[in-house]
Amino acid sequence: MSEYLEELRREYISAGLNESDLCHDPLEQFKKWFSEVINLKIDLANAMVVATADGPGKPSARYVLLKDYDENGFVFYTNSLSRKGMEIQERPSVALLFYWKELNRQIRIEGIAHVLDSENADKYFSSRPRGSQLSAWVANQSEVIPDQAFMHRRIGEINNEYNGLDVNRPPSWLGYQVVPDLYEFWQGQENRLHDRLVYRKIDSNHWEIFRLAP
Repeated sequence: MSEYLEELRREYISAGLNESDLCHDPLEQFKKWFSEVINLKIDLANAMVVATADGPGKPSARYVLLKDYDENGFVFYTNSLSRKGMEIQERPSVALLFYWKELNRQIRIEGIAHVLDSENADKYFSSRPRGSQLSAWVANQSEVIPDQAFMHRRIGEINNEYNGLDVNRPPSWLGYQVVPDLYEFWQGQENRLHDRLVYRKIDSNHWEIFRLAP
């Protein structure tokens, strides 16, 4: 093992997570933990990994920002022509991962991604800074480009095109809502005896709760 990686080892010392501590509803448990993160003013508290897979099952993962959540699911926005957008179209089963090192906590969510209606996408797109709106028109996310100068030329062209006008949402810029069927709440513990408590959906109103070995 690299000596530099060895130096990164750390112990997790925090209060344990017991079954008696959990809310009956996993969304309420998520809200409880997420509110603690917000109250601590942790940077990029809403950053989450979205993991997808292509047709043959080759996985890919990247960070996006959670933009909304409620009993209907967890929402993010992206270009549908990006790799993740194309993979979601082919295989809508995805996984989300939140990690907050300040609390030694992570939440893993598995579920099915659905495309939000145009009204929701339009509403959120209109709230974005103008620079972000223009950038959404510059290129199809994940496509090969010749160089960075290409992007600067395109942003200038788009800026001129929309000079004095509101920027419309590109048709490929969509919202996705992940409907969970599994949550895992992970609390780091000393000596790697981490707490891992899982909610697995039984039906629309019931979840079973169980503990996993660390």
